[in-house]
Amino acid sequence: MPAEAPPPGFGRLTRALHWTMAAGILFTLALGLYVARMEPGLSNLWLYGLHKTCGAMLLALALLRLGWHVGHPPPGPLPGPPAWAMTLARATHRALYALMLAVPLSGWAYASATGLDVLVFGGVRLPAIAPVSEAWEDALHLAHILLTRLMLALILLHVAGALRRALVERDGTLARMTTGRRG
Repeated sequence: MPAEAPPPGFGRLTRALHWTMAAGILFTLALGLYVARMEPGLSNLWLYGLHKTCGAMLLALALLRLGWHVGHPPPGPLPGPPAWAMTLARATHRALYALMLAVPLSGWAYASATGLDVLVFGGVRLPAIAPVSEAWEDALHLAHILLTRLMLALILLHVAGALRRALVERDGTLARMTTGRRG
């Protein structure tokens, strides 16, 4: 019996996870930039908690998304782009998946290294995943910043590739992630 061909578009849950995470990542990035420029104080402590809560939710969604992806692989690429573009797209996707785990984990580790409780959802205490140390705190803070910048650069590359496929090649790739159908 021949194998069933993959669907032409992405399923509803895949699309929902993609767009929910896209919005969540952009919100959390913006919030992180905002809190990084603030002077910490009791009046704005809740913003730090919100940033950590968003990071924890994004980590959970990334794990869910990876699990779903294993059982429901994406449809194959549409024909058209040169081999180098497809290689770049695959590498970008893989790196984004890795960063969806690495960025929140580095933030959690950074927060753990401060010695303060890592509280999310208004009071749920996460276990420490890094030793309390100023050296660890500095290194993990830098790692969190660099991984976040790399993620932002890859998001821009991903969006540029999607827009190129939609506006220049007009091959229906973007429609598969928005409506679930090919163009």
